[in-house]
Amino acid sequence: MWVLVVTLVTVCKYEQMLKSIIACAAIAASTLVSAPVNAAGGMLSSWYGPGFHGRLTANGERYDMHGLTAAHKTLPFGTKLRVCYDSCVDVRINDRGPFIGARELDLSYGAAKAIGLVHPGVANVQVTYL
Repeated sequence: MWVLVVTLVTVCKYEQMLKSIIACAAIAASTLVSAPVNAAGGMLSSWYGPGFHGRLTANGERYDMHGLTAAHKTLPFGTKLRVCYDSCVDVRINDRGPFIGARELDLSYGAAKAIGLVHPGVANVQVTYL
C-alpha cells in the first residue's frame, strides 16, 4: 500500500511539472510565432514603375505603378507592410525582387511617391508587418 501511495504522489508531481513545462513552451512558441506580426525594422528600399506598368507580377496580377504594392524576395504574396520614410503607406507584397545589390524592398511608384521616396530613389525605410 505504501509503495502505491508513493507512486501516485510521484506521478502527480511529474504531471504537474509536465503541465508547467507545456504551458511555458506554449507561451514561448506563441511569442516566437507572433513576433513578425509586430516586428519593425529597417530595409533598404527602392521603387520601380514605368518599364513594368501593365506587365504581370510574380503572383499573376497586372502591375499598376500607381498602386500601393511592393516586391520582396521571400515574403509571402499578400503580406501587408507599413513602410515609412518621410511619411507612411501600407503596401501589399505582390511581386518578387529587387535583385540589385543589398536592396530588400521594391515599392511601386505610387507607394514611393506617397512616402517621399521617388527623388532619393533608394533609401532605408522603416517597415512594420501588419
